[in-house]
Amino acid sequence: MTDIIAGVEIPGTSAVAEATAFLRERTNPLIFHHSRRVFLFGSLHARARDLRPDPELLYISAMFHDVGLLIPFGDTQQRFELDGADHAHQFLLDRGFSRSAADVVWRAIALHTTPGIPGRMDAEVAATNYGVLTDAIGWGLDGLERDRMDEIVAAHPRDDFKREFLQAFVDGLKDRPDTTYGTVNADVLEHFVPGFRRTSMVERILDAPWPQ
Repeated sequence: MTDIIAGVEIPGTSAVAEATAFLRERTNPLIFHHSRRVFLFGSLHARARDLRPDPELLYISAMFHDVGLLIPFGDTQQRFELDGADHAHQFLLDRGFSRSAADVVWRAIALHTTPGIPGRMDAEVAATNYGVLTDAIGWGLDGLERDRMDEIVAAHPRDDFKREFLQAFVDGLKDRPDTTYGTVNADVLEHFVPGFRRTSMVERILDAPWPQ
């Protein structure tokens, strides 16, 4: 049976089914529902902008985009976006996808919190970013049909999303605060973690080991 939500078809491929199972088993309902909403909102925005992302690659991008908050990819401390991108990249290569397809998904996840750049890149990169922006901060809600937005939220409830989502960032980043330098993630730690203070680019330049 075809799964359609708000006029968006969930791709019926084995990779999509495995990604869905991975999220259900390895993350939590907050990240699972958020990730599915990102795919659905991103698909609607892509349609409105005449973008044509590959639905399967967009789905994988959306489903893996926040897994780095819960599952670091390796021992090296890096931005959580890179953890998620690396997980997705390996997931696709292990299932026989081309490196170019895996690279598109890697870019979509690695750049999903970076302002301004995703919209100028591949359709999958742009659509992932649009979906994230809509679900996280309400970007573009006024351009979506109300009944479709309601259908998405009915299928994947937000519940106490704002509080729980911010807490997920705190929990995922508080033990690797240096990875938030130069990113929006530092906003979360600065707000919620006592004693955290972001390092500015000005400080890094002035403290550089150059005489002038």
